[in-house]
Amino acid sequence: MGKVSQKCKLIVWDECTMAHKKTIGALDRSLQDLRGNIRPFGNSLILFAGDFRQTLPVIPRSIPADEINACLKYSTLWRH
Repeated sequence: MGKVSQKCKLIVWDECTMAHKKTIGALDRSLQDLRGNIRPFGNSLILFAGDFRQTLPVIPRSIPADEINACLKYSTLWRH
């Protein structure tokens, strides 16, 4: 999987809006390590797809504020 990740030109993540922001951060750190590049996502082209207006991450036994704070828009990576 690591060799495939190093060689791919485009990564498409459909329904990324359902993922916790820490999951996206883990992908960022993994691609930086695999590609030996400290730029966001190892300087890979990432296409995040999903409905940002309607879908939030699913967090069991949480309040709505927890779900909003866990979404990609509240990640430090969002500014990139």
